[in-house]
Amino acid sequence: MAAADLAAEPAVGAPLIELRGVGRTYANGTCALADVDLDLRRGEFVTLVGPSGCGKSTLLNLIAGLARPSSGRITWRDAAAASIRDARPRIGFVFQSPTLMPWARLATNVRLPLDLAGVARKAADRAVADALARVNLTGFAHHLPRELSGGMQMRASIARALVTDPELLLMDEPFGALDEFTRQRLDAELLSLWSAQRFTVVFVTHSIQEAVFLSTRVAVMGARPGRILDVLYIAEPYPRDDAFRLSTTFAAHAHRLSSRIADAGAGELPDAAAGGGRAAARGARPGQASR
Repeated sequence: MAAADLAAEPAVGAPLIELRGVGRTYANGTCALADVDLDLRRGEFVTLVGPSGCGKSTLLNLIAGLARPSSGRITWRDAAAASIRDARPRIGFVFQSPTLMPWARLATNVRLPLDLAGVARKAADRAVADALARVNLTGFAHHLPRELSGGMQMRASIARALVTDPELLLMDEPFGALDEFTRQRLDAELLSLWSAQRFTVVFVTHSIQEAVFLSTRVAVMGARPGRILDVLYIAEPYPRDDAFRLSTTFAAHAHRLSSRIADAGAGELPDAAAGGGRAAARGARPGQASR
């Protein structure tokens, strides 16, 4: 599926999701997140990077509604909706491992969200066929997970997340366990899907190169309690390909992001969170008023 030629400029519409002062403290007293501000706008590809244990996965769970913040608020696109279910966008979630049911055929695995939602079987089967086609797994509907490679299993997991036609796709380091060749191929395939569908993506990774290749914005999180210390724009056009990976521009972005992550780990970016970094987290460039 051909990727559209998209500009990597900040989105300007009303946010799909708005986080203000969000914190999360567990029952044992562990403060995982503190004072997180973040706007997620339609069509963005936002990547979260930071040291292990800084709360990236916790933040995804809060956005998905799998847990509630201990402080602050998360506002979905239409706070005046009749219920939070109506206000919340359609969300797909891809986890670190494919989490496929080993006894079930691929079509059954991908259809699971539709079965849980009570979608009629004929309509569900059409949606499954479309989702499998989008991730290049047409012809594998009757295979068991053990009959697929690791990369194909992750594609199946993405198909399951896409089968509900989500507005927001949350991805928690989905390609981290794969070899580099497979990871780069899936990165390119993911960008092609995103470019064609323009759902909003929040993606967690520990890879600087992956973050630069995929993202419109990269949010740098600090160590526990997790908070967003800085946000970098990767203002490069799409589609992005291997030539971009080998370019001096790519190397410059990677070096800049690596430096920011090192500074964040050393706790040297407190002013960024209060100034340019916080404005960028809300979807405005540093020095530009937040919308």
